Amino acid sequence: MKKDRVLVTSALPYVNNVPHLGNLVCVISADVYARYLRLKGENVIYVLGTDEHGTTTETRALKEGLTPREVCDKYAKIHKKIYDWFECSPDCWGRSSSKHNHELTKDIFLKLLRNGYIIESEVEQAYCEKCQRFLSDRYIFGVCPFCGYENARGDQCEKCGKLLEPKMLLQPRCEICSTTPVFKRSKHLFIDLPKIEPKLRKWIAKNESKWSLNARTMTHAWLKEGLQPRCITRDLKWGIPVPYKGYENKVFYSWFDAPIAYISITKENRTDWREWWLNPERVNLVQFMGKDNIPFHTILFPASLIGTGDNYTLMNEISVNEYLNYEGGMFSKSKHVGVFGDDAIDTGIKPDVYRYYIMVNRPEKTDTEFAWEDFMEKNNNELVANLGNLVYRTTSFVYRFMNGLAPNPKKPLPKYAQEFVKEWKAIVTKIDNALAKIELKRALRGVMELSKLGNRFFQEHQPWKGIKENPDEANTTIYLLINLVKDLAILVAPYLPATSCGIQEQLRISGLSWASLCQLSIEPGHTISKPKILFEKIDKAKVEELKARFSGQGKAEHPLAKLELRVAEVLSVVEHPKADKLYILKINLGKEQRQIIAGLRGHMPKEDLVGKRIVVVANLEPATLRGEESNGMLLAAVKGNQLRVLEAPRSKPGMRVYAEGVEFKSGLGRITLNELKEAKLAVEQGMVVSRANGKPKPLRTKHEPIKVDMPDGSSVE
Repeated sequence: MKKDRVLVTSALPYVNNVPHLGNLVCVISADVYARYLRLKGENVIYVLGTDEHGTTTETRALKEGLTPREVCDKYAKIHKKIYDWFECSPDCWGRSSSKHNHELTKDIFLKLLRNGYIIESEVEQAYCEKCQRFLSDRYIFGVCPFCGYENARGDQCEKCGKLLEPKMLLQPRCEICSTTPVFKRSKHLFIDLPKIEPKLRKWIAKNESKWSLNARTMTHAWLKEGLQPRCITRDLKWGIPVPYKGYENKVFYSWFDAPIAYISITKENRTDWREWWLNPERVNLVQFMGKDNIPFHTILFPASLIGTGDNYTLMNEISVNEYLNYEGGMFSKSKHVGVFGDDAIDTGIKPDVYRYYIMVNRPEKTDTEFAWEDFMEKNNNELVANLGNLVYRTTSFVYRFMNGLAPNPKKPLPKYAQEFVKEWKAIVTKIDNALAKIELKRALRGVMELSKLGNRFFQEHQPWKGIKENPDEANTTIYLLINLVKDLAILVAPYLPATSCGIQEQLRISGLSWASLCQLSIEPGHTISKPKILFEKIDKAKVEELKARFSGQGKAEHPLAKLELRVAEVLSVVEHPKADKLYILKINLGKEQRQIIAGLRGHMPKEDLVGKRIVVVANLEPATLRGEESNGMLLAAVKGNQLRVLEAPRSKPGMRVYAEGVEFKSGLGRITLNELKEAKLAVEQGMVVSRANGKPKPLRTKHEPIKVDMPDGSSVE
């Protein structure tokens, strides 16, 4: 039976942070391929979503003072906004924490269990007695035994690159609380890969010819070493519960349930999901991912599906990208190095420019770099001076010299025109062949080659002279070029969707398809619209500004990031025995009680303070005021003789007060009053904001914004 459907998936980016441009490589690659297939009239579904379970989510939740569900809800929204801005067009969007994925993951597990592919064994894991939780390898830090780097992770040293295990680290510590972990044995469930291996090898042999080289190489390296049973459970609370006696307090390993989410996301979006995921005879499954995901997609995920005994659609083609690095180093949100999705939106540069650079620089066989100088060069010399130039000069010529009407060519086409069309068709064929093989970078270079061909043809035949001296040649030249521009609108559509729409609007055409290529379908007399410039140049000053901003130098840490602001409940208030303007407050910070001193006598009766949910600076350096210790500071809005205490009545004691876009930190050190002042807290339109670093950032808890009835400009201190 002929395969007449194509299922395209992108690796689901992890939801514990904002995706950076390196994360977007496989997402945009899958989008380009899906758009190409749609233009060809293929029956295609593109699946995208967020990977949400595991230790990293639990750790992020602890840092931000949120629950894992709240963290996932927050970042899933951020991810969706970023993918939408980058013009990604998934047909099915979803999340691995959905009810559908819970149900499907349990179903697959129970079938593996029933078929004898699940075994039980013990593993030794690091355990933090203070946090009372098992730690994944990546959340243990210590000194590298090979190079002495002090912040090596439990799985690998970032400095020397050596692979590690937690027990190898010197002076190991928990990332959350810095306590030295102990090692405990714990029972876990494993998928018996050696038992499934014969069927897995048969499937690999049948399909690997259509896999990228890096996928084949890594898969065979795993097979050569010999497959071992793979643990599919974890000692965590956040995840899909294991439906097996004795495992009530464990969840599935996120790498077991995350690929299953491709299926559950489709199921959530389409009633005909079985016709796609249980129909291998008719469906071609094409998967895009980064190189660190290879074994999970070529071994673990297919083995899980094979082991069910159900007729699941398994991967036919795989396109694996290497890493996109940043200016000679790695992307790091905490160090403010590299461009993240929200940063890209804030630069004011169009998403199509980023899409172009990521795809023309796509790391297909080796790692590549995002470099601002190169970004500027490719924008200015390729998008502006090549593609944008051809479209604008052609449409401007028609608009200015031909009253906006496509001209009549000489018929039959003269030899020079026939040769041009022949070369044009050859390049289009080359582009089509490259896209069919998922050679996305080569295909895009072909598009730019075709644009160069058009510019050269324009220059050689000088229609600006011919319009007076040789009208037949000028009309033929422009007639061919306006149709070439139409073809470029089709060819750039998978890569630069907004640019394609802009060209089509100028040409007053729509509904183009791949079949329209090389057809001279813009006929004489067709009216076009007023030309518009497609791309703007990026100057050197802009590049220097962006380099500084994303290098970890110009993008300094926001002063709010140093502040540990928390909600506290006032338990009691007494007058300070040695100061007539001070109160002594006992406060509840959720996990602890403290004493703070506040200069509120004369402003508020002490009875009015008891029971209030106030905002305090919990990491202010302790001070002794007239013989009494103050361990923290209450915040109030002040203007002249007016004063109002900041309140968060709907928030629980201990809850974090934060501003969107400012990175949360755990284990903050003590700060001084001067550091508190650097946050420039003030009142704007009834909201408490930080005016540091430009745009005001409103403060809030996860339940409510921090509001106060005080005039604009009131300081908060």
